[in-house]
Amino acid sequence: MIALGSDHGGYGLKQEIIGYLEEKGIEYKDYGCYDESPCDYPVFGKKAAQAVVSGECEKGILICGTGIGISIAANKIKGVRAALCHDVFSAKATREHNDANMLALGARVVGPGLALMIVDTFLNTEFSNAERHQKRIDMLEE
Repeated sequence: MIALGSDHGGYGLKQEIIGYLEEKGIEYKDYGCYDESPCDYPVFGKKAAQAVVSGECEKGILICGTGIGISIAANKIKGVRAALCHDVFSAKATREHNDANMLALGARVVGPGLALMIVDTFLNTEFSNAERHQKRIDMLEE
Protein backbone atom coordinates (compact mmCIF):
# COMPACT_ATOMS: atom_id res chain seq x y z
CA MET A 1 0.00 0.00 0.00
CA ILE A 2 1.19 3.50 -0.84
CA ALA A 3 0.79 6.40 1.60
CA LEU A 4 -0.12 9.70 -0.03
CA GLY A 5 0.23 13.15 1.48
CA SER A 6 0.00 16.65 0.08
CA ASP A 7 -0.75 20.22 0.88
CA HIS A 8 -3.05 22.46 -1.14
CA GLY A 9 -0.28 23.18 -3.66
CA GLY A 10 0.15 19.47 -4.35
CA TYR A 11 -3.51 18.48 -4.24
CA GLY A 12 -4.08 18.58 -8.02
CA LEU A 13 -1.02 16.49 -8.80
CA LYS A 14 -1.97 14.06 -6.03
CA GLN A 15 -5.29 13.53 -7.83
CA GLU A 16 -3.36 12.68 -11.02
CA ILE A 17 -1.24 10.20 -9.07
CA ILE A 18 -4.35 8.64 -7.53
CA GLY A 19 -5.67 8.10 -11.07
CA TYR A 20 -2.40 6.38 -12.02
CA LEU A 21 -2.48 4.15 -8.90
CA GLU A 22 -6.08 3.17 -9.52
CA GLU A 23 -5.37 2.39 -13.18
CA LYS A 24 -2.48 0.12 -12.13
CA GLY A 25 -4.49 -1.52 -9.34
CA ILE A 26 -2.11 -0.25 -6.66
CA GLU A 27 -3.67 0.21 -3.23
CA TYR A 28 -3.15 3.55 -1.51
CA LYS A 29 -4.24 5.50 1.52
CA ASP A 30 -4.66 9.26 1.29
CA TYR A 31 -3.56 11.06 4.45
CA GLY A 32 -4.68 14.46 3.15
CA CYS A 33 -5.16 17.15 2.30
CA TYR A 34 -8.52 16.66 0.64
CA ASP A 35 -9.05 19.89 -1.31
CA GLU A 36 -7.24 23.07 -2.35
CA SER A 37 -7.99 25.02 0.83
CA PRO A 38 -4.79 26.47 2.32
CA CYS A 39 -3.22 24.05 4.79
CA ASP A 40 0.12 23.13 6.36
CA TYR A 41 2.32 20.55 4.60
CA PRO A 42 4.02 19.28 7.80
CA VAL A 43 0.74 17.85 9.06
CA PHE A 44 0.17 15.66 6.01
CA GLY A 45 3.82 14.85 5.34
CA LYS A 46 4.23 13.53 8.87
CA LYS A 47 0.99 11.49 8.77
CA ALA A 48 2.05 9.73 5.56
CA ALA A 49 5.60 9.23 6.88
CA GLN A 50 4.33 7.66 10.10
CA ALA A 51 2.25 5.22 8.03
CA VAL A 52 5.38 4.11 6.17
CA VAL A 53 7.51 3.75 9.30
CA SER A 54 4.77 1.83 11.13
CA GLY A 55 4.55 -0.65 8.25
CA GLU A 56 0.94 0.24 7.47
CA CYS A 57 2.20 1.34 4.04
CA GLU A 58 5.18 0.04 2.09
CA LYS A 59 6.15 3.36 0.45
CA GLY A 60 4.89 6.91 0.29
CA ILE A 61 4.44 9.74 -2.16
CA LEU A 62 4.39 13.34 -0.96
CA ILE A 63 3.51 16.44 -2.95
CA CYS A 64 3.67 20.15 -2.18
CA GLY A 65 4.44 23.15 -4.36
CA THR A 66 8.17 22.49 -4.58
CA GLY A 67 8.40 19.15 -2.78
CA ILE A 68 11.00 20.66 -0.47
CA GLY A 69 8.93 21.44 2.61
CA ILE A 70 6.99 18.20 2.68
CA SER A 71 10.17 16.15 2.21
CA ILE A 72 11.81 17.97 5.13
CA ALA A 73 8.74 17.26 7.28
CA ALA A 74 8.76 13.56 6.39
CA ASN A 75 12.48 13.19 6.95
CA LYS A 76 12.02 14.32 10.56
CA ILE A 77 10.39 10.93 11.22
CA LYS A 78 13.01 8.32 12.17
CA GLY A 79 13.17 5.59 9.56
CA VAL A 80 11.99 7.72 6.66
CA ARG A 81 14.21 8.23 3.64
CA ALA A 82 12.20 10.71 1.56
CA ALA A 83 13.81 11.77 -1.70
CA LEU A 84 12.79 14.84 -3.66
CA CYS A 85 12.94 13.91 -7.34
CA HIS A 86 12.32 16.06 -10.40
CA ASP A 87 13.55 13.54 -12.95
CA VAL A 88 13.36 9.82 -13.70
CA PHE A 89 17.09 9.21 -13.21
CA SER A 90 16.95 10.50 -9.63
CA ALA A 91 13.90 8.35 -8.85
CA LYS A 92 15.71 5.25 -10.13
CA ALA A 93 18.95 6.07 -8.34
CA THR A 94 17.34 6.83 -5.00
CA ARG A 95 15.57 3.48 -4.97
CA GLU A 96 18.64 1.52 -6.13
CA HIS A 97 21.20 3.30 -3.93
CA ASN A 98 19.30 4.81 -0.97
CA ASP A 99 16.36 2.42 -0.68
CA ALA A 100 14.23 5.56 -0.37
CA ASN A 101 10.84 4.70 1.06
CA MET A 102 9.15 7.99 0.20
CA LEU A 103 9.10 10.07 -2.96
CA ALA A 104 8.55 13.82 -2.82
CA LEU A 105 7.41 15.82 -5.83
CA GLY A 106 6.97 19.51 -6.50
CA ALA A 107 3.66 20.17 -8.27
CA ARG A 108 4.89 23.61 -9.37
CA VAL A 109 8.14 22.12 -10.65
CA VAL A 110 7.12 19.05 -12.67
CA GLY A 111 4.06 18.58 -14.83
CA PRO A 112 1.72 15.61 -14.51
CA GLY A 113 3.25 13.64 -17.40
CA LEU A 114 6.77 13.73 -15.99
CA ALA A 115 5.48 13.24 -12.44
CA LEU A 116 3.75 10.00 -13.42
CA MET A 117 6.94 8.72 -15.08
CA ILE A 118 8.85 9.53 -11.88
CA VAL A 119 6.21 7.76 -9.76
CA ASP A 120 6.26 4.71 -12.05
CA THR A 121 10.06 4.52 -11.85
CA PHE A 122 10.09 4.97 -8.07
CA LEU A 123 7.47 2.30 -7.47
CA ASN A 124 9.00 -0.22 -9.89
CA THR A 125 12.69 0.07 -9.04
CA GLU A 126 14.11 -2.26 -6.41
CA PHE A 127 16.93 -1.55 -3.97
CA SER A 128 20.19 -2.95 -5.34
CA ASN A 129 21.14 -4.63 -2.04
CA ALA A 130 24.74 -3.71 -2.82
CA GLU A 131 26.85 -3.89 0.32
CA ARG A 132 28.25 -0.38 -0.13
CA HIS A 133 24.75 1.09 -0.36
CA GLN A 134 23.43 -0.87 2.61
CA LYS A 135 26.41 0.30 4.67
CA ARG A 136 25.51 3.92 3.97
CA ILE A 137 21.84 3.38 4.77
CA ASP A 138 22.87 1.78 8.06
CA MET A 139 24.97 4.87 8.80
CA LEU A 140 21.92 7.08 8.19
CA GLU A 141 19.82 4.99 10.55
CA GLU A 142 22.32 5.21 13.44
